[in-house]
Amino acid sequence: MPEQIAKRVDKYIRLKNLSSDKRLFPISYSTARSMIKRLGSKLNLEIAPHGLRRYSATYASRNGIPLEIISKIILRHQDLKTTQVYLGKISESEAIRWMDILHGK
Repeated sequence: MPEQIAKRVDKYIRLKNLSSDKRLFPISYSTARSMIKRLGSKLNLEIAPHGLRRYSATYASRNGIPLEIISKIILRHQDLKTTQVYLGKISESEAIRWMDILHGK
């Protein structure tokens, strides 16, 4: 989540005095899914909440966030193996790009 969004969400949580066991947005998964599907169709995209979750984790991974952080904080997986399967395998070109980054190229 971008820092500016995180700050606004934090401000909202404090303003509403929400505890950690309360939902930030009191809607069900099916309602959220419908909203996201509807927005996706307006943009000519086929998306779902789970796809956005996967995208967020993949984006974090590709930008150097440690796997442990992605697993425990972003995805809230109990086991790193679940996260590794969830993120899938990287392409050969992605692996080469990371090797170049590691070697300062």
